[in-house]
Amino acid sequence: MTEPQRVAIVTGGAGKLGSAIAARLLEDGVAVVVADVNKEAAAATVAGFRERFAAPAVDIAADLGSVEAIESLVDETGARFGRIDIVVNNAAVNRRSTLSELAPDDWDLMSGVNLRAPAILVSRALGFFKAQNSGAIVNIASRNWVSGGPVAYTTMKAGLVGMTRSFATELAKYRVTANAVAPSFIESDFTGYDRDEEQMRRLLEQYQAITPLPRMAEPRDVANAVAFLASPAASFITGEVLHVCGGAQLAPLPRTPLAVERSPSR
Repeated sequence: MTEPQRVAIVTGGAGKLGSAIAARLLEDGVAVVVADVNKEAAAATVAGFRERFAAPAVDIAADLGSVEAIESLVDETGARFGRIDIVVNNAAVNRRSTLSELAPDDWDLMSGVNLRAPAILVSRALGFFKAQNSGAIVNIASRNWVSGGPVAYTTMKAGLVGMTRSFATELAKYRVTANAVAPSFIESDFTGYDRDEEQMRRLLEQYQAITPLPRMAEPRDVANAVAFLASPAASFITGEVLHVCGGAQLAPLPRTPLAVERSPSR
């Protein structure tokens, strides 16, 4: 009997990291929904995938700050494919600031996208997991959850780890696994926003200095970890945090004024 094709939702799927994750899942024959707040970028990403992969990819515009948009994302995915097997909570918003400068509106925006959205998305996808008696959740955290960093972003990522472990214990009876991948610094639009070349060079040097392996993390490294945790090969792994850091999770975060600059969503 042929196994049904697995279906994944990847949030923030049009960004550098999200698109790498989506591409890696497509390589494994998983159908992928690229969900992103940027409708044009999501459509362009999927157009490129259709030229490279046999597995289907579709784009769905979704502002994860809206509960209604999350519900629509799940409904549309279910209508198109009839199932949801994998949820990758990759979308994130970062508003870097010191504690004294932290604006309540920034906190609310970040908590809505970085914490509430993953919880709502999984809760709405749960009906499919129950019906299938299977499922895999992979949350994209950050090494900041162990090292510290900008207070709001670090708090959200630490909260996402706690959420992952709660998913793992509550959903195990449905044969659903829940794990987190915690990357180190990756050069991208998300990390490079409002930074000039010299600032990025200095930041990369600082992170390389605390990374035992002699290179920086790349999107493909994270994508490979996600694909493994979402695969049947990881069906007895749940509640874990897989650091994709080259060992940088063992060192404290570099202390630099660059850490309080602002950036957009991933």
